[in-house]
Amino acid sequence: MLGLEGPCWVGPGPDGGLTVSEEFGDVRLFGSARQPLGSLGGLTGHTFGNPAGICTDVEGSVIVADEQQGHVTLFPRVGAPICLVSEGLRRPLGVACAPQGQLVVADAGDGDIKLYQYRSQWA
Repeated sequence: MLGLEGPCWVGPGPDGGLTVSEEFGDVRLFGSARQPLGSLGGLTGHTFGNPAGICTDVEGSVIVADEQQGHVTLFPRVGAPICLVSEGLRRPLGVACAPQGQLVVADAGDGDIKLYQYRSQWA
């Protein structure tokens, strides 16, 4: 229906849309009417290894765990991608935004759930 190649993880996107990670591919964005809006790689020039877990924060930024590259990247609505976490991760699979600007990461490489502060003030 949406023309995806190997969809793995799906989550809410900015403005009521969807974000979908594709195995060994990219992260596709869809609007609230499920219309294609493009891909994070195509829109930002970012190259993914294996995008896995995805979430969207209260500001509408998309956060992606890259299992193969071992890091978590923030894709703000405007501007270049920002690597949030690159050290101490072996196989980040899942990500979620928690209260007070925290980021929760499920690391399958060591079987742990890790908590990071990535916003100094939560909107």
